[in-house]
Amino acid sequence: MRSFTYVSAPDVPAALAAVADGDAKFLGGGTNLVDLMREGIEQPATVVDVSRLPLTAVEELPGGAVRIGALVRNSRLAAHPVIRARYPVLAHAVLHGASAQLRNMATVGGNLMQRTRCLYFYDDAAPCNKRTPGSGCGALDGFARSTAVLGVSDHCIATHPSDMAVALAMLDAVVEVESTRGTRRIPIGDFHRTPGDTPHVETALAPDELITAVELPPAPVAANSRYRKVRDRASYAFALVSVAAALRVENGVSAEARVALGGVATKPWRAAEAERLLVGQPATDDTFRRAAEAELAPAITREANAFKVGLAVRTIVATLRQLATGGGAA
Repeated sequence: MRSFTYVSAPDVPAALAAVADGDAKFLGGGTNLVDLMREGIEQPATVVDVSRLPLTAVEELPGGAVRIGALVRNSRLAAHPVIRARYPVLAHAVLHGASAQLRNMATVGGNLMQRTRCLYFYDDAAPCNKRTPGSGCGALDGFARSTAVLGVSDHCIATHPSDMAVALAMLDAVVEVESTRGTRRIPIGDFHRTPGDTPHVETALAPDELITAVELPPAPVAANSRYRKVRDRASYAFALVSVAAALRVENGVSAEARVALGGVATKPWRAAEAERLLVGQPATDDTFRRAAEAELAPAITREANAFKVGLAVRTIVATLRQLATGGGAA
């Protein structure tokens, strides 16, 4: 591990001042950054500890929105009564991530900033455009079982690892960030980036910006929502496919639908085409399947990850079926 300067920030202005030179990283729970530093992937000259900042509240806002401080621990978020009642999909997603010990440490802001778990990203003997821009992508012709089929490019096919961010994408969350220039609000759909030809640029966040909160807008449909995760083992494993969905059915017809996918894309993936095909149509397996197949139609697969297309379709159908029959908040 490279030597670095450690700064414990007493407040937000001090934290922002400490990253002014650009060669610095914020440290919240440390569940991803510390691992990356040990592996030599991240080598900041300065680590700014923000874990003591007053960003730990979950607040109900006028009009029905909810504001979640960036330093709220994942375990506390999943247990919060307002989140469980209004946005159960978010509680489900958090509880499906990592282990109980890690959820006790991990923060909301850190979860948004976690980096891919692609094998080639962590192997410094392999080329990786995320780790070393311009070096190539070892996964393109390598072991690709866990890689993405949506939002990929010729430069990167790594999946985004977060469970929480998939639920936030479905909920149209807004990420609040702060710098010495002021406060900025970034819609979650614009926060994470697909790789294009710059896969090392993973978010819309500037190096000197700090995530301070995530806001959830009012979403009555989210009361009937669910997160389903398919993985190789029951716990402490990343998604092969995951689905965050909410559904409102009236007289047998889908009146409102929201769907987002994880494990299959280079960013938390809002399934806009599936949503379009669901609304106004009978809430049946046939409709769910057609919508899911349309969403996955643009998938670019390799021999090792082609199974994800069919798996994603089946998982979308199963999740929507559960919601249509009143099983969303179980």
